[in-house]
Amino acid sequence: MHMADALISPAVGATMWAAAGGLIVYSAHRLKAELDERKVPLMGVLGAFVFAAQMINFTIPATGSSGHIGGGIILSILLGPDAALITIASILTVQALFFADGGLLALGCNIINIGFFPCFVAYPLIFRKIVDDRLTRGRILAGSVASVVVGLQLGALAVVLETVGSGISELPFKAFVLLMQPIHLAIGCVEGLITSAVVSFVWKARPEILEMATLAGPGTGRSTKKFLASLAAVTILLAGFLSWFASSRPDGLEWSIERAAGKSELAEAPHGLAAALGRVQNMTAFLPDYDFRQSQKPAGRGVAAAAPAAAPAVNVGTSVAGLVGTALTLGLVALVSVILKTRTQDRAARQNPFARS
Repeated sequence: MHMADALISPAVGATMWAAAGGLIVYSAHRLKAELDERKVPLMGVLGAFVFAAQMINFTIPATGSSGHIGGGIILSILLGPDAALITIASILTVQALFFADGGLLALGCNIINIGFFPCFVAYPLIFRKIVDDRLTRGRILAGSVASVVVGLQLGALAVVLETVGSGISELPFKAFVLLMQPIHLAIGCVEGLITSAVVSFVWKARPEILEMATLAGPGTGRSTKKFLASLAAVTILLAGFLSWFASSRPDGLEWSIERAAGKSELAEAPHGLAAALGRVQNMTAFLPDYDFRQSQKPAGRGVAAAAPAAAPAVNVGTSVAGLVGTALTLGLVALVSVILKTRTQDRAARQNPFARS
C-alpha cells in the first residue's frame, strides 16, 4: 500500500509530512522514557524482519492481486506503539530513499497510512481490548486478525481520501473505494493470520517480550541475544532467498488503480515539487524495485503484471536488495534508538550532576 507521488498533490503531501513529523516527535518523546538495553537491539532486528517480510507478496486467490504485510500490528505488540511507529517510519524511509518503493512526497502519507492507524488506533482499541491482559493463543489470534483488518481498512480508506483530496480525477471516490476496501479486507485477513503466528511463536519462545510491550510488565531481565540471533537468521533467509517466491501480481493498491483508472500507473507531474523529489529519489535509489538498475525483471512491486511469473524467480539482484535493505533498516532504527537513549541519559545527568554510572 505504498503510495507513489503521482497519487497526491504537493499540498496534501506537505500536510501529511507535517502530520507524520509531529507524530514521530511525539512518539520519540514518549519512547525516551522506556528505552533500555534490550529494546534498542530488538527494535533494530524487528525492523529488519518486517522490511524483509514486506518483500514477500502473497497471492490473493481469484483476484489477480497480491498483498504483503504492513507489520504495524506485529511491531506494536512486540515493542509497544511508540517504538513501532519509529520503526515503521524508518522502514518506509529506507524503502523510499534506496529502493524507490513509495514516493518521497508521499512518504508522510505512507507513514500515517501504514504506521499511525495500526499503531495508535487498531492496536490500543482492538488488540489490547481483546487480549485484556490475558494472553492466550485464541485471544492472540482474534486480536491479531481484528486489529490488522481494522488498521488496513483505515489505511486503505485514507489512501482514497488523500487521492480525492489531491484532485486525482482518474481515481473517482466511489470506484476507487469500492475496489480498495474489499481487496485490503482480504489482504488484512491473511496478514492477521501471519501476525498471529509470529506473535504466538514469540509468546511461547520469549513471553517476557510480550509482557514488556503488551502487558506493560517489567519482564524477567533475561538476555535476548539468542532470540535476536535466531530472528536475524530468519530475516536473512526471508530477504536473501524466500523473496524469490514473492507473487509477481500487482499489490492491492496497484490492482485497484488499474481497474479504476484503466492503467497501472498514473503519470507523474513533469514540474514542481513532486518532479524535484522524483529526481532526488532517482539519485538515491541505487536498487530500484529491489533489483539492480540495469536488470529488467518481470513485473513486480510497482508494476502491474500481465501474468504470474514462475516461482522461484531466482534473482541475485533481489537477494542483494533484500540483504542490503535489512542492514540499512537495522542500522537506521538502531541509530535512532541510540540517539534517543543517549539524549535521555544526558538529560538525566544534567538533572542529577552528582550521579555517576
